[in-house]
Parts: sequence; C-alpha cells; structure tokens
Amino acid sequence: MRLKDALAAAAALGIARLDAQLLLLHALGQPGSARAWLIAHDDDTLPAAREAHFLALCDRRAAGEPVAYLTGEKEFFGLPLQVDARVLVPRPDTETLVEWSLELARDRLAPRIVDLGTGSGAIALALQSARRDARVEAVDRSPAALAVAAMNALRLGLAVALRQARWLEGAGRYDLIVSNPPYVAESDAHLPGLRHEPREALVAGADGLDDLRIIVAAAPAHLEPGGWLLLEHGWEQAAAVRALLAAAGFTAVASRRDLAGIERCSGGRWLELG
Repeated sequence: MRLKDALAAAAALGIARLDAQLLLLHALGQPGSARAWLIAHDDDTLPAAREAHFLALCDRRAAGEPVAYLTGEKEFFGLPLQVDARVLVPRPDTETLVEWSLELARDRLAPRIVDLGTGSGAIALALQSARRDARVEAVDRSPAALAVAAMNALRLGLAVALRQARWLEGAGRYDLIVSNPPYVAESDAHLPGLRHEPREALVAGADGLDDLRIIVAAAPAHLEPGGWLLLEHGWEQAAAVRALLAAAGFTAVASRRDLAGIERCSGGRWLELG
C-alpha cells in the first residue's frame, strides 16, 4: 500500500483528509507539521506494520475517537500539548479567552492569574508562556487531569503552580480569574458525539450553567479591586452569563466573539474589595 492509497482507504471510511494525514504521519513517526512531506512522498510504500497501525487508528477515528487522543498531542496557542482521555481536547475557540486575558493583563506587573478547571493545562500554560512574569495557578478537582497538566508544564518548562480543588475552594486573591468550565446541558443533542471525552468536564446541569453560577458567585471574594473574571461558555449562553455577572455586581460586563463570530467568552470587572 502506498501512502496515497492509505489516505484513500481513510477517506472511504468517511475520515476527513486532514485527520487522515495526521494519523498517517503519527503512524509513520513523523510530526503533525510534516504534511508537505506527506504530499511529496505519496507514492512511497507504507511498511506493513505501519499500515496495520494506521488502519487501526482509522477504525478508532471512524468510531468517533478524537484525533488528539489517537496521536496523543494537540497544539494550543502555539504550544504542543500532550492529551489523552483524562482531559478534554483543547479547542481553538478557547484561544479567544487567552487573547482577552493577555489584553487585560498587559499593563499589570507580575499579574496573579488562576485558571479554574485547567484540564490539560492549556489556558494556564498559554498565559504563562506569553507572560513569563505572571504568577499563574492552575486548579482542577481531578487528580488525573492535574497529572496531565503537570506533564505538560514539565515538558514545556513552564512554572505553573498546580492545585487540586473544586473551583475557588481554598483560593487566594487574583488580578484575573479565567475558566473554561463545563457548560453543556444534560440533554444536549451533541453529547453522544463527545462520548470519548470526560463527561464531568462537559456537563453542568439541566441548562449547562451550574458551574458558571458557582464561579460567578464565588469570584468577588477572590478578586483584587479592579480584577477581572473571564468565562468561556456555550454558543447560546452569552446573554445568560452576562446577566449572572451583572447580578453579582460586576461592571464593564461584555462578551467576545471567536473566529466563527460566536459569542464565546463573557467577563466583567470587580471594583470592590470582595
């Protein structure tokens, strides 16, 4: 089987071309950035053992398993993160939250930042990478998720402080609180397509707002005056999250759109000493 034949076999299974290319590169021991090499060598013969590995990966992908779990890696904000079924796959949409956070921290010297529900550590590590002077803390209630975040921090040489807790329990005070918490409703029709990812990192009650409510209510006691709370949420939840922030006493409440134009994140500023 030639490399182009392998890609054709993946296409016959309904696998997107980019996904198939990433899986084939992984089976060949090549980095995901080597797609140009793959195209240039599409007449090369795929060794039998690597062919079997690739086809097994394709079967798993066709069954819905994320490519990132199959390759063990996902890039986020330019960082190569190791991921597996213990954590959610980092999404490009979440980079909107990182960009907004960096804007708000721009004029602060050594800002203190906490990332709640860190999972793979994606947000915390992206912020620490961009702001080496920041004091970034990454919190998750899952020891398994924290193990993944710790592995990524070590590999990337980023000194993020890791702590096991549920949201802001045991927390100090911060200039910026950020979170991409669970926000999928229990009855959401998209959940079957997310069955390979940890349910506890996805689902948050009947309307998907349970964890967002907890964080908004607790945040004022942990923000320095003038500090910000930024939250990622579902595509239809921006108005509800803005209402939660305003009701809790936050000012300058606003939302940010992702590259698809969807209101992906909402946040507000806390002016009082909590």
